[in-house]
Amino acid sequence: MPEQKPEQVQLQARVTDELVGKRLDQAIAQLFPDYSRSRLQGWIKDGCVTVDGELKRTRDKLQGGELICVEAELARIEHHKAEAMELEIIYEDDDILVINKPAGLVVHPAAGHADGTLLNALLHHVPDIAQVPRAGIVHRLDMDTTGLMVVAKTIQAQTELVVQLQERSMGREYEAVVQGVMTGGGKVDAPMGRHKTNRQKMAVVMLGKPALTHYRLLQRFRAHSHIRLKLESGRTHQIRVHMSHINYPLVGDPVYGGRFRLPKGVSEGLIKTLRGFDRQALHAKKLELFHPSTGELMSWEVDLPEDFQLLLKALQQDLRRNEEQ
Repeated sequence: MPEQKPEQVQLQARVTDELVGKRLDQAIAQLFPDYSRSRLQGWIKDGCVTVDGELKRTRDKLQGGELICVEAELARIEHHKAEAMELEIIYEDDDILVINKPAGLVVHPAAGHADGTLLNALLHHVPDIAQVPRAGIVHRLDMDTTGLMVVAKTIQAQTELVVQLQERSMGREYEAVVQGVMTGGGKVDAPMGRHKTNRQKMAVVMLGKPALTHYRLLQRFRAHSHIRLKLESGRTHQIRVHMSHINYPLVGDPVYGGRFRLPKGVSEGLIKTLRGFDRQALHAKKLELFHPSTGELMSWEVDLPEDFQLLLKALQQDLRRNEEQ
C-alpha cells in the first residue's frame, strides 16, 4: 500500500482593526475558525506560523495590518488500519455521523485494543476521515457503555462540535440503573481527576477539574433505582464516579460498583439477572446538537439495549412479587 502523504495546509490573512491588541493565538483563532485553537497554538509553537515573515510567540500582541501565514501539515492516521465492521448508523450526511454504539466496542485503539475499534470501523466507512484528528471522534463512551455518539467527517465539523462540547450547548442524556433506593433527583457537583493511588481510575479530588452531573428518578425498586442523567461536563467515567461518590454505584460496574448487593427475599431470577449483568448499566439515550454547517438544532433518541431492558423487567417483576406477598 503506498504511503499516504500528509495534507498540506497553507493559510494567509491580514490582521483586521478589531484584532488590534489581541494575542497571536486569539487572533488566528478568529481568522482561521476551521481549525481548533489548540491546533493553531501547536502550529505557532512548532514554527509553522509567521507574522510579517517573523516567528512570534502565542502571547505576542498584534498591532494591526500584519500578514499572518500558516504553513503546516495535517498528518493522516497511518498506524491504524481500516476494518469492515457493522455499525448501527442513526444519521449521516456530509458533515457528521451519529451511531448507536453497542456494548463491548472500544472507541479508540489503546493498549490491549490495537484494532477492532470504532476508529478502525470509521476509517473503512469514511476513508477521508483519516485526515481528521482521531478519525473525527469528538467524545467517547466507555467500552461497555451503549448509546449515541456523534463523529465529525471534516475538520471544520469537528472544530464546531468541540466548541459545542466546551460551551455545553451539546445535550447528552443517559439512563442508568444504580444500587440503592433514591428518594428523588438531584445533582453532583464534584471536581474529578486521577485516583491518587490507582492511576487507571478516576476519582472525586479536591483539586480536580470541574464536573457536574444532574440526575432524576424514573423508577424506584426494592434495592435499586432507574435514573436519567444529564452532563454539563465530560470527564472520563464521570457518571460512574459521581454516582459511586454519592453511594449509588451503577449496577454491574466492575471498577466503581463496590460490593455486590441483593435485596432480602430476592427471587432466583433476579439474582441470576444481576449476577449476569457484567457491565455498567449505562446507556447514552439522547443526543442534541446544532448542525455544524446549517446551525439547525438536531436531536436523536435510541431505545435501551436488550440486556438493559431485561434488567429493568427483572427488577419490576421482583417489585410486583414483593408487593403481592
